[in-house]
Amino acid sequence: MRVDLKDRVVIVTGGGGAIGGAMAEAFAENGAKVVVAGRTIKTLEAVVETIKAKGGEASAVIADVSDRDSAANMVAETVKLYGRLDVLVNNAGINGGPDQRKPIHEYSDELWERIINVDLNGVYYCSKPAIQQMEKQGQGGNIINIGSIVGLAPLRLQCAFTAAKAGVFNLTKAMALELAPLNIRVNGIAPGSIMFEGTRKLFYADPVKAEAMMSHIPQHRPGEPKDIAGMACFLASDDSSYMTGTINVVDGGWICGYTRDF
Repeated sequence: MRVDLKDRVVIVTGGGGAIGGAMAEAFAENGAKVVVAGRTIKTLEAVVETIKAKGGEASAVIADVSDRDSAANMVAETVKLYGRLDVLVNNAGINGGPDQRKPIHEYSDELWERIINVDLNGVYYCSKPAIQQMEKQGQGGNIINIGSIVGLAPLRLQCAFTAAKAGVFNLTKAMALELAPLNIRVNGIAPGSIMFEGTRKLFYADPVKAEAMMSHIPQHRPGEPKDIAGMACFLASDDSSYMTGTINVVDGGWICGYTRDF
């Protein structure tokens, strides 16, 4: 997608992952200066090098979104690097692996706390200093919260992830209500099953598992990180200037309803 993001400064948390990296690259291709934020410098720098190789501008900043001070430092470092902040993409998130997915009465308290701290508290911790900086600038801003379709249509055995992503989407709407007078727009994206190395290993490398997964998807295929990146660029641009508080589903039709014949 081609939109005008020239000279806008964007933070992408979880920027070293497949979706985060795709968003960071797409923002840069559309003219933005991008801070690729996350915990692992090697993966962050790989994204930054890819952006720079294509003529874009980007920097890596170490940040742990579950830590208030680290989140605040991420915003401060961004302003130090580029003088301002225009767009925050709250993308960082974790979930338990297949062996950790259990009914709520058997679910790990430690895993619950870890997922809530990253996936939900992280959005809060990163958004506060970002909003304060945008308010200080006096020119509005844009926040994009990446959730999941499980925040809209729960799946079994993932109570923490489901609760966190549902919280992210209601937080998105609450933020939109409160921040509209500051000309700060807040929107969410709900990805469905997106193909990257993790999902390839879990589902799509095995034809039987892949078919079982795709039986839920009317378009009968997984999405790609670029599908989420395109929506993020649109939401960050002036082309979506009358949108705030929306949750934009990018899932191939998964949560429309059952695709099986009865």
